[in-house]
Amino acid sequence: MAVGRAHSVALLGIDGAVVEVEADISSQLPGFVIIGLPDAALGEARDRVRAAALNAGLPLTSRKLTINLSPASLPKHGSGFDLAIAMAAFVADDRLPAASVAGVVHLGELGLDGRVRPIAGVLPAVLAAVRAGFDTVVVPAGSAPEARLVPGVRVVGVASLREAAIFHGAELDPVEVEPLLPVPVAAPPEPAGDLAEVIGNAEAVEAMQVAAAGGHHVYLLGPPGAGKTMLAARLPTLLPDLGPAQSMEVSSIRSLAGIPLGARAVTRPPLEAPHHTASAAAIVGGGSGLIRPGAAARAAHGVLFLDEAPEFSGVALDALRQPLESGEITIARASGSARFPARFQLVLAANPCPCGNAGIPGAECTCSAQVRRRYLSRLSGPLLDRVDIQLTVRRITAAQVRLAAERGGVTSAAGRSRVEEARGRAHARLSATPWRLNAHVPGSWLRSAAGAARPGATGVLDRALERGALTMRGYDRVLKVAWTLADLDGVDRPGGDQVGRALLLRKAGA
Repeated sequence: MAVGRAHSVALLGIDGAVVEVEADISSQLPGFVIIGLPDAALGEARDRVRAAALNAGLPLTSRKLTINLSPASLPKHGSGFDLAIAMAAFVADDRLPAASVAGVVHLGELGLDGRVRPIAGVLPAVLAAVRAGFDTVVVPAGSAPEARLVPGVRVVGVASLREAAIFHGAELDPVEVEPLLPVPVAAPPEPAGDLAEVIGNAEAVEAMQVAAAGGHHVYLLGPPGAGKTMLAARLPTLLPDLGPAQSMEVSSIRSLAGIPLGARAVTRPPLEAPHHTASAAAIVGGGSGLIRPGAAARAAHGVLFLDEAPEFSGVALDALRQPLESGEITIARASGSARFPARFQLVLAANPCPCGNAGIPGAECTCSAQVRRRYLSRLSGPLLDRVDIQLTVRRITAAQVRLAAERGGVTSAAGRSRVEEARGRAHARLSATPWRLNAHVPGSWLRSAAGAARPGATGVLDRALERGALTMRGYDRVLKVAWTLADLDGVDRPGGDQVGRALLLRKAGA
């Protein structure tokens, strides 16, 4: 009797690998064995598949059935292999044509009644199948709209195991069943509000536009009620729409996180704002079994906002240092490493002291100098050294409120138009390089002929470096902000004015 073969996908992070599911029926004592490094959830597929096949009118063989998941060295997690295991078993029992089943990737969990349940991660799994050369996938009916977001692949949505067998040519009468739909999960709210709602603080409003134009990280220091949270929440409204590749990446991360996408991919930059009690695993990702993306990965191509940043654990904050440099998160486990994109913009917000009244005229601060230093020192120097814009946000006065009402503020639409123009100049300048935003260029490019500032423009930076007021990383980051200011000003290369303003934005929060 021939070995039955089907295919599924094993996900490790945002990447997937096609797994060949082999089924062999032998004349030994009856049994059902799954080998090939399955986890506990996958090992329980024995009972799910057997009950589902029986209730679908396609009982499995009574002889010994051995299922091998190849390559055996690749970790396999979750219940998404159930449908492929059942298909391979039917082929081994000569119930389905081998050629039809072997040329298709099957994804889905089986219910005991034979229906096919939606699973998390369908979008990245279908992307992995397409990259491996498959052009047809069979997925749960509830996940079919999400799978169809991938271009160039035929998606077959099935509501039951019986329907999947009929698709492959089984001579069975169709039985209509109600398809199982994904469990509704609250998606992250879309960034709301308009930049024009920020009253006063013209310097902070301009700084947020600079951050959006160049992809820079921001540190906002100021008392409660100064508008730090409002500024951070308006930053995503200044960012352009996601490109096709970025949209697919952000949508894949949401799919992995168990957030149903439906028939629409994510097109706007996300905003993630975890609570300050979040652990390091909640920030960067992790978990037992299938490694889930954390807040930093879910904020890819968007904004990660840490309000009350000094209240976060030091371990969670310092875990962000490597992603800020590399733009990706790699979570290593004994069984393998999972990779997630993490090219986000970090916005840190902090009060000047635990009580929040330090430096406010007319307010009494109950914190000693030592308490204030200890509070702000929770944000480590190496972390802040990776933040390009560091700004002090002050409470506005009644006169500023009246002046803002007369003049009006910069709207998000106007700010986004300005940001798009500046990014267009950066894209044209960096078109021959692998980078597209000023914040992403390395120091070597900044010191090349293409990335150098105008002659004599960096004198103030050189003196700050000699005095030890700037690190070499800080020196490069000031130059990156200077290039963004040049793009916003419409000049071809940063001069002394742009470098001086960039250094002011770096030191305004000190």
